[in-house]
Amino acid sequence: MTHLLQVNDLSKIYGSHRVADSISFELEAGTSTALIGPNGAGKTTTLSMLAGLVTPTNGSILFRGQSKPDIRGSIGYLPQYPKFFPWLTALEFTEMAAVLSGVEKTQALTEAKKTLEFVGLGDAMKKRTGTFSGGMKQRLGLAQAIVHGPELLLLDEPVSALDPVGRRQVMNLLKELQQKTTILYSTHILNDAEEMTDQLLFLRKGVLVENGSLETIREKYANPRILIEFESIAEAERFAAISPWAVEKVKKHVSIDALQEGVGTPEVVSLLHTESLPIRKVELQTASLEEIFMKVVVEE
Repeated sequence: MTHLLQVNDLSKIYGSHRVADSISFELEAGTSTALIGPNGAGKTTTLSMLAGLVTPTNGSILFRGQSKPDIRGSIGYLPQYPKFFPWLTALEFTEMAAVLSGVEKTQALTEAKKTLEFVGLGDAMKKRTGTFSGGMKQRLGLAQAIVHGPELLLLDEPVSALDPVGRRQVMNLLKELQQKTTILYSTHILNDAEEMTDQLLFLRKGVLVENGSLETIREKYANPRILIEFESIAEAERFAAISPWAVEKVKKHVSIDALQEGVGTPEVVSLLHTESLPIRKVELQTASLEEIFMKVVVEE
């Protein structure tokens, strides 16, 4: 099976600074992939190379198995800070973007109107872009990236500059787009990655240090802990005293490193029942994506 996108040993060097260092990964059609890393990790440079805006120093990019194909009509790109001609209306700008991306002139206006309705700018399509708010500009940026129906959508921090309401609205749009196109987007907002991602790519200082499905990554860095909340501090202390496993106690809460102690929730519940210790809850916790992020791309 041919992958939609294959990236092989992709590198970008500016002078003595290696911004992207031998990055390799593959994207399957119809998937959503998050490129995760702190500021300066090389996310924007990587997306710019994939979009054809920056020439790689080394490496190759294959689209449907072909090297350097004419893919202008197959890729949509939304930069982190999209720019517009302030004197153009949203409709004029989107129609222009459609034509530049290969849509027939006779069809461009129809596609532009349909796309602006989709992103929630139907009532503002005849307004000049210079009057748009930040959230409206982000929607317009998304419109120009998808007006030609691309197979691959590249998004650089698509919601980082938005307020919570705008962020939620754009995320809902992206979820709809997931149903009909392949998406690769960079982000440092980890909730977004958990919400709409099939694959995670972790970048640190230009190096791809981890990649895989959300489930695979979570399993690898699970660090499962059993958390017990007691009715009182006294009951938590009593459990800590009789527990055959090493525990950490904070007031009414006791936690057990399930992996290190080789214990599961059923054994803990059985002991609690035997000792008639009243509890509020018992739950198995695994590492959050934030904890995984800190371990993979921040900690040395």
